[in-house]
Amino acid sequence: MIGIDLQNRKPLYEQVQESFQTMIASGILEAGSQMPSVRSLAMELAINARIIQKAYASLEQEGFIYPVRGKGNFVSESKELKGKRQETVYRSLKELVKRGRELDILCEDFISKVRQYYEEGEGEK
Repeated sequence: MIGIDLQNRKPLYEQVQESFQTMIASGILEAGSQMPSVRSLAMELAINARIIQKAYASLEQEGFIYPVRGKGNFVSESKELKGKRQETVYRSLKELVKRGRELDILCEDFISKVRQYYEEGEGEK
């Protein structure tokens, strides 16, 4: 579900936050669905619960989730969320392009693969 890379220089809360943003953006976590509890997720990932709380606070501030007192956190249903989801996808794409450049992948090859994968996904709708 959530991937944590202890070798990554990015803070753990940002890794958790970005993982949830990606899952929300891709529709894995649907609007209205309940988020894992802070305690259970912290135990599952074997990290401090405060890290999860910080990630959830950032997600709430950005409008990805909302809290319900006594029940937990839920994925938002706002119209603005679609734009935020797209921004998340573009951030992920930017990171992939950066990694591709580090591996000396040519721009044309990268674009060709993006087009191929996009067209393959057309049949999955």
